[in-house]
Amino acid sequence: MNIWLMGGLWVVFFLLVSTALFFFAATRGALVLRGLTADAACDKSHVYPIYSNMRLIKLVDFQPVISAILLFQYHHLVARIVRELRSVDLKNRNLLITSCAFGNVIPRVVQAAVQAGAGRVLVTDIIDNELVHARSKVGDLSAKVEFIEDNATAMRQPDGVAAANVMFFLLHELPHRLKRQALSEAGRMLAPGGKLLLAEFHRPDVRVLRAMSWLYFKVFEPLGLALWNTHDPLDCLESMGGWTCQRTTYFFGNFQIIVATRQ
Repeated sequence: MNIWLMGGLWVVFFLLVSTALFFFAATRGALVLRGLTADAACDKSHVYPIYSNMRLIKLVDFQPVISAILLFQYHHLVARIVRELRSVDLKNRNLLITSCAFGNVIPRVVQAAVQAGAGRVLVTDIIDNELVHARSKVGDLSAKVEFIEDNATAMRQPDGVAAANVMFFLLHELPHRLKRQALSEAGRMLAPGGKLLLAEFHRPDVRVLRAMSWLYFKVFEPLGLALWNTHDPLDCLESMGGWTCQRTTYFFGNFQIIVATRQ
C-alpha cells in the first residue's frame, strides 16, 4: 500500500478515535464520574458537561457537526416543526420551547413564531449557560423572547400557558423516571387544542442501522434506548389519555417527529 495512503488512513483513524473519546468524556463518561460524588442526586445530575459548560457548548455547537450527528436529517426535522407551527393559531398567544438545543432550531422556531404573530416565545432550560447561548442566536428577535431557567420535569409555568410546545431531542437525555414527567408537564402547559411538537430518536427499520444506533446509544446515550420500547413517547402520550397523536419517521426510521394535539 502506498505509504501516503497508509499515513492518511492512520490520520483519519486517529481523528475518529480522538473525537469519540472527546464526546465520551464530555457525555456518559462524565456522568459516571459524577455518580461517584455528592452531586449525584441533584436536579442537574443527568446533564452532560457538553450541555452545561460554556466552552464546550461553543466548541461543539457548530451546525455541520450537529447535522452530521443527526445523519444530516437535522434540516428536515426542523423544517417539519416549522411547517407544523405555521398551522397553529399563535396570534397573540405563547409558544413554549422546552429545553434549548444545539444548531439553528431555536432561531428558526422563534422566527416562525414571531412571523405568525405570537405574543411571546418562552424558551426554558434547566441550565443557565444554555439560555445565554440561545439568546446569542436570536438577534433582534430577542425582544419577543423570554429566557427562563426551569426544569422540564417540574415546570413553574401555569396551566395552559402555551398554544404550542416544541421539545427537540430532550427525552433521550432524561432518566427514565423523568421522561413521562416531562411529557405530563408538556401537556399541562398546553391550552386545549394546543400542539406538542416533539423530535426524537427512533428505532431504525434497517438492521444494520439498528445495530449501529444501538452501539452509539450504549456508548454515548444509554438513556435513549428506552425510547425504542418501554418509553416510546407516542405510547406514553397515548397511555396518559387526552392526546391525539401522529408520528412521522425519517431516514429509515432513525428519527421521529410526533405531533400531539391536546384535547
